[in-house]
Amino acid sequence: MPDIAMHLLDIIFNSIRAKARLIKIYIEDSQKEDKIVCRIEDDGCGMDEQTQIEVQNPFFTTRTTRDVGVGIPLFKQWALQTGGQFHLASKLGEGTVIEAIYVKSNIDCPSLGDLAETLVTLIQADEKIAYEVDYRWDEGSFELKTEAIKEILDGVPINEPNIILWLKEYIKEGIQR
Repeated sequence: MPDIAMHLLDIIFNSIRAKARLIKIYIEDSQKEDKIVCRIEDDGCGMDEQTQIEVQNPFFTTRTTRDVGVGIPLFKQWALQTGGQFHLASKLGEGTVIEAIYVKSNIDCPSLGDLAETLVTLIQADEKIAYEVDYRWDEGSFELKTEAIKEILDGVPINEPNIILWLKEYIKEGIQR
């Protein structure tokens, strides 16, 4: 995967497959702290302790359409390759938290990529999922809660094409630095 946004897309689709109804995305991109933090929290079905270990192996997957699962192992590898950290915590029936911390100045640190495109792709995938996005950088922050937007839309589906186009521009403007 070419950038962090694409990794996030893959990891969050795992949350969707785990039947999450609320997915929280926290991203901190700090030049001062020399780090990029990406944390995804979901209220999906969660994993037992053995599965938490196995999902970090690229030759393990719960999907029946293929024999490998590289999303979490690559997310972990890229973070560790920069000198960063990786954490995974999960409880059956409660959900999962996955966090990757990248050392920003490391030559192996991937670019953040197109977060706006990634977020609208997720939002339009299933309008029943609530997303809470918290994006921070040294000089500011941007928050997005899809449930608040749905209230304003008053019954218009959030994944309606014109709303998605507006959302993409809104997110781009919000995270612009």
